[in-house]
Amino acid sequence: MTTLFIADLHLQQDTPELTRAFLNYLEYRARDADALYIMGDLFESWIGDDAIDDFEQEVIEALRRFSDGGRHLYVMHGNRDFLLGERFAELTGAILVDDPAIITIDKDVPALLMHGDSLCTQDGEYMQFRAMTRDPQWQQQTLAMPIEQRRQLADRMREGSGSANGSKSDDIMDVSQEAVEEIMEQCHVRTLIHGHTHRPDVHDFRLHGDEVAKRYVLGDWDHERDEGWEVRLDGITLTLEHFSLSELPYH
Repeated sequence: MTTLFIADLHLQQDTPELTRAFLNYLEYRARDADALYIMGDLFESWIGDDAIDDFEQEVIEALRRFSDGGRHLYVMHGNRDFLLGERFAELTGAILVDDPAIITIDKDVPALLMHGDSLCTQDGEYMQFRAMTRDPQWQQQTLAMPIEQRRQLADRMREGSGSANGSKSDDIMDVSQEAVEEIMEQCHVRTLIHGHTHRPDVHDFRLHGDEVAKRYVLGDWDHERDEGWEVRLDGITLTLEHFSLSELPYH
């Protein structure tokens, strides 16, 4: 049994090379997987399930082919595509999963899955923004706007995020170790997989009680670096792997 975990592709119409790499990933590298978890920010932005143009449709159809092949497909909201809805899930054959979510990786051994942005508790400005955009009433009001108005709002949000992040230290934008340990203790897990920070690594540390814990951080996909990232679960073995996006059709 093979399960794959990916995050932070940030697909958008302006980066067709990256979209093609993802379609190749589904067709080649992920072909023999039993399940795929997309753990947030599949899209650079998603303004609603009623705003599907040719670009979004191409991705949806590729995901549908993947799930129709008998594989399980799970999608988690990220900080860019938090408006993905049930219509998207229906079209792709995916199951929308909560953030956080707990899965079992070996009999009764649990692992915690998160996008990761909720762990960046040192960034107070972002945490306020996150609370606003996850509020159901705010989402309903936003989805009631005309599509073009939503698109303009998404553009302003991206611009504002870029400007704000440019003045923040790396430490502030990374996850808080205290927040990591707190939620792992609450969920009674010793394994955490997340994305969001674009800082791929495997962190070993000890939780209260001196138990060994691991935190797997997924990297973002970047066609200019020609690099993609995944966490692969083969049986009971978890590994963080990177691969060449341009060579996907040849593997």
